[in-house]
Amino acid sequence: MSSILLVEDDNSLGYILKEYLQMHDFEVEWTKDGEEGLQAFQPGKFDICILDVMMPKMDGFALADKLKALDATIPLIFLTAKSMKIDKMKGFKAGADDYIVKPVDEEELIMRIQAVLRRSGKGSSGTTTDSYQIGSYTYHLKNRQLLRNGETIHLTKKEARVLQLLCESMGELVESDKILREVWGENTYFTRRSMDVYISKLRKYLSTDDTVKIQNMHGSGYILEEE
Repeated sequence: MSSILLVEDDNSLGYILKEYLQMHDFEVEWTKDGEEGLQAFQPGKFDICILDVMMPKMDGFALADKLKALDATIPLIFLTAKSMKIDKMKGFKAGADDYIVKPVDEEELIMRIQAVLRRSGKGSSGTTTDSYQIGSYTYHLKNRQLLRNGETIHLTKKEARVLQLLCESMGELVESDKILREVWGENTYFTRRSMDVYISKLRKYLSTDDTVKIQNMHGSGYILEEE
């Protein structure tokens, strides 16, 4: 049974969502503002967080930053009335895995939660992948460390997220648009150039193992593969 932290200040909506999610076999802890949500959160306690944006004491974007600082791997869904493109971009830049505009269809919400859980590697057991083996490297998600032969490389948040996306689909194409949307929040000329720089950095980090490659698939995306 997957565990959800729901942070929603609307009493009526919060109650309905909690009841509906529990009916679909989710464990739900409902808090009513950003500070309560932060106090309730502990790394490993929840499989996913669903956050409102406009809340008293601490808004959802600020809360997302703090949650990601505590656990870089925790999946986040924003559920909000803020529908402007700039708000969606801000949400994805804060680390959102999905951004849903109110009013919400409950059945669609369930499907989106399940999709995010599948992508993140979290399931009904409440477990998740803490590390990936990439050739002779071990990549630890929570502390953003890449280890090989006793040497440690500390990754930045963006480096870590890009590498995680590649690891989640090892040997398969990860589209550039997906990386840009989930890491930078938008697909523009400047973010594409920035992504190229980060891919180059990751290639350099992995270059001491000749069997590991990040292949550029003709501009459509990248594949992390082991020979």
